[in-house]
Amino acid sequence: MHSNFILRGHVLSYSASPFETQTPEEAVVVSAAVALAEGRIVGCGTFEEMKALQPQAEVIDHGARLILAGFVDAHVHYPQTAIIASWGKRLIDWLNSYTFPEEMRFGDAAYAQEIAERYLDLTLANGTTTVCSFATIHPESVDAFFTAAKARGQRVVTGKTCMDRNAPEGLRDTVQSAYDDSKALIERWHGVDRLEYAITPRFSPTSTPEQLAAMGALWSEHPECLMQTHLSEQLDEIEWVKTLFPQARDYLDTYEEFGLLGARGLYGHAIHLQERERHRLREYGAALVHCPTSNTFIGSGLFDMAGLMAEGQRIGLATDTGGGSSFSMLRTMAAAYEVGQLRGRPLHAAELIWLATQGSATALRMEDKIGNIAPGMEADLVVLDLSSTPAIAQRSARAADLWEAVFPTLMMGDDRAVTEVWVNGQRQ
Repeated sequence: MHSNFILRGHVLSYSASPFETQTPEEAVVVSAAVALAEGRIVGCGTFEEMKALQPQAEVIDHGARLILAGFVDAHVHYPQTAIIASWGKRLIDWLNSYTFPEEMRFGDAAYAQEIAERYLDLTLANGTTTVCSFATIHPESVDAFFTAAKARGQRVVTGKTCMDRNAPEGLRDTVQSAYDDSKALIERWHGVDRLEYAITPRFSPTSTPEQLAAMGALWSEHPECLMQTHLSEQLDEIEWVKTLFPQARDYLDTYEEFGLLGARGLYGHAIHLQERERHRLREYGAALVHCPTSNTFIGSGLFDMAGLMAEGQRIGLATDTGGGSSFSMLRTMAAAYEVGQLRGRPLHAAELIWLATQGSATALRMEDKIGNIAPGMEADLVVLDLSSTPAIAQRSARAADLWEAVFPTLMMGDDRAVTEVWVNGQRQ
């Protein structure tokens, strides 16, 4: 049962995107308390205001800790949980050596359930309350993930990965089975509680044109669904796409031609984009998902955050487990900062937190539900200790303002910084 709570602390919310204000700080509102009731945020402001709003609420005082919207991870592969941090491969070899052998195991419903539970436990411990995950080709892998998330009351997205070529025999479906299985899963799960389905062709090289066309047709029949895939992650991948689709103008065109470019599309990585691709993505309002730990770990390249933001792209942030080397959005924010430095545009703490919350929620078209602390939003929250380790504590003790106190946790923090996590108004 839900009940009413008031959380005291440094409550950080956004009135705008920090990428669109004069200074990043101007986009941020810091309050002293937030009130929760029946799984929703009912207000934030002074403690006295929240007490007047909810006189009977239980008060939880977090002192100097930071209270944020729960982290939103916009591109993950939960089936790769057990192979995270595997050595030394680039994308194509990574898939063949690590990913595909592991994903074959997910036809076993019990194994899929075990990994789904483990993955959600690991990410909740890191303050992540919403994820958008690829499953495997097996419908059991989708059932397992949605079942585990439903039991926790989480808002999540997943979809059956579709592949009918350039994958091992045990990991290929067909044009018809991909369509039929995906359609049945949409009917079974989409919109149940806080669950949403994403139509999921893995990427152009592992789907025939016929399968991509079938996925495009399914999306046109279910435009309420998200569609997730990969785009322009590595240069040798792009060359491979050219050989497979010689008529295509560019990588994005292999999706666009088959009805797989749209406003509810999520395109992971998007590092090596051509001008036409950038223009079309912006024109459609599609979302690009920055996966910095993955992009450095498997040597893909450096995402052009400054350039893409300046042209008005919709951008989220993600761990890309298990090509990404951490389950933590704090570690992901640190990597995004480092990539920004290498590109000549370091990101402010307010921008990093926005990307990990409201930015990713916007990418998922859920910005009206999650990713910010505001009246009417769903009560997914994370509470951060800004002195969680001796190294962080000694640095934050010297801080001249809130941002200087927050930044060491973004750069050096891990699950020890996560004091408390709330999902749908329930303390985990």
